[in-house]
Amino acid sequence: MIDHGLLLGILHQIVGWLLYPVVLGLGLALLLTLWELGMVLAERWVTLARYRRGRPADFEQYAQRRLERADLLARSGPILGLMGTLIPLGPGLSALGSGDIEILATALTVAFDTTVIGLLVGLVAYLIGRVRRRWYEATWQAAQVHCDEH
Repeated sequence: MIDHGLLLGILHQIVGWLLYPVVLGLGLALLLTLWELGMVLAERWVTLARYRRGRPADFEQYAQRRLERADLLARSGPILGLMGTLIPLGPGLSALGSGDIEILATALTVAFDTTVIGLLVGLVAYLIGRVRRRWYEATWQAAQVHCDEH
């Protein structure tokens, strides 16, 4: 027979261990999103102009990689933010039950901060993906025309 208290204790411990990897993953996602934002600026003024005069096949592979990264960040940022919200709420609510307001305040601060960062990553990455799709379509068409002329 399974001891439910032990099983729930193990589950709680595993979830507690996830907080730091989630926060690190969220920090990495934020840095990658900022990197992608810089790449968008470079693309707009340098990279896309070069691909307009190049071969469409080369551009297609490039565009697919860039769009996949933006889509991954747009989806994973909010997921990590939600995980970072829910994980500290368990100990926070437990602390509320025992009257420890400091632990509750810390847990709520972590929860809200990770939510905001996750949503920010998702929003910026979504916007990057939408803008890139529009730019890439125009670049693809220009590359096709250039290829047909030569």
